[in-house]
Amino acid sequence: MDIDVLLFEGFDELDVVGPFEVLASARDLGAMISIALVGVDGADPVTAAHGLRVLPDGAAGDRRPDLYVVPGGGWNTRGPFGARAEVERGVLPGKLAEWHAGGILLASICTGALIVGAAGLLRGRRATTHHENLDDLAAMGAEVISGRVVDDGDIISAGGVTSGLDLALYLVEREAGRELADRVAADIEYTRRTG
Repeated sequence: MDIDVLLFEGFDELDVVGPFEVLASARDLGAMISIALVGVDGADPVTAAHGLRVLPDGAAGDRRPDLYVVPGGGWNTRGPFGARAEVERGVLPGKLAEWHAGGILLASICTGALIVGAAGLLRGRRATTHHENLDDLAAMGAEVISGRVVDDGDIISAGGVTSGLDLALYLVEREAGRELADRVAADIEYTRRTG
């Protein structure tokens, strides 16, 4: 499975770095997973919510992955960068709608679900996000489920920021089996939570 993690100005660091480590660890243990960090606006460095600067592996859309991971960050601060700013700008929701229509799976973490929702992709579908933003998700037409990971087939969502670890472990289990996912969880000393 080829997985691209989307980077935009103001993304939450843990939404990206935690899942990246889990997925890369699974790859290193033999899972048929490739993972890349890709910039929504190209391959230039991207600054995260708390100042971490990341050099993407490439630009989103340079290759056709099987799955895009959509992080959150910055929704509640209403600042010039982050998930809310991406929704207001409209570029990323439009790309998500296009990519999903082309058969690419989507997985969101925290308020990344609101970017997916702004693309019109969660109407009538089961999804979750950070607990403070469940009403925003419902207003976008989603069937809100309060949980760590919600699998609605071709769109998977995770709750608040640490739920990204559970999402990544879920993807590992889905792709390479429970034994490998449990091994990765043990290696990073993380107790899996699904509820």
